[in-house]
Amino acid sequence: MPELPEVETTRRGLAPLLTGKEVLAVRVHNGRLRWPVPGELVRELPGAHICQVRRRAKYLLLDTIRGTVLIHLGMSGSLRVVATDTALEKHDHVEFFLACGQSLRLRDPRRFGAVLWTREAPERHRLLRTLGPEPLSESFNGDYLHHIGHHQQRPVKSLIMDGQVVVGVGNIYACEALFAAGIHPLRAARRIALARYRHLAEVIREVLAEAIKAGGTTLRDFRDSQGRPGYFQQSLQVYGRAGEDCTRCGATMRRRVIAQRGTFYCPGCQH
Repeated sequence: MPELPEVETTRRGLAPLLTGKEVLAVRVHNGRLRWPVPGELVRELPGAHICQVRRRAKYLLLDTIRGTVLIHLGMSGSLRVVATDTALEKHDHVEFFLACGQSLRLRDPRRFGAVLWTREAPERHRLLRTLGPEPLSESFNGDYLHHIGHHQQRPVKSLIMDGQVVVGVGNIYACEALFAAGIHPLRAARRIALARYRHLAEVIREVLAEAIKAGGTTLRDFRDSQGRPGYFQQSLQVYGRAGEDCTRCGATMRRRVIAQRGTFYCPGCQH
């Protein structure tokens, strides 16, 4: 599933291609996505110019003066800007025709993605209004994590993957950040001192920043807006390495299931 680094990589690729462009029409080739594509989008967006391309959590936001398009890539979705006369691929479900002769297409083989429309401030949308801070923003830090977690018994990995606490720390990046911080993923959130939370917040930011720089992680089928895979998987220290030796201490890496997600860690380095 595309996580924050993959979505941010997509945003950065799309922004210069879409900003300022007029949308001539919207065509829904298959509206049976996670939620039905709203008819208001097809009727109201044509004629509007895209003012900016933003990201909130794992949602891409295409802002216009008429409203905002919310796009989620689901499990396997990707967005491409192609010449309008380019042949459709099997899983191209929604297409935005631009006045410049190009089209923005959502390709989503599993159809868990979404294309939605809102006239109000997108931050008030039901899918966005309860989300926590962005991990790369100034509002996210160790003091904040400590304040949220110091009375909670749940594992710290569950805490940092909770989108109402902080957005975008997906499974891969949670495993990598906890390893970098030396914190066991099953340690209760309330049993982590402020100093360790401050370190954890720093490494979360570092891991995500490095993943964005590398274009995200390709474990299955993620591609950016240019069709290129991400390369952060080449830097993974723990994720997917159960049974291998830790590069730090030589202990055998382990895998546990926490909240139905495969969790990788080093029993020697993380406590």
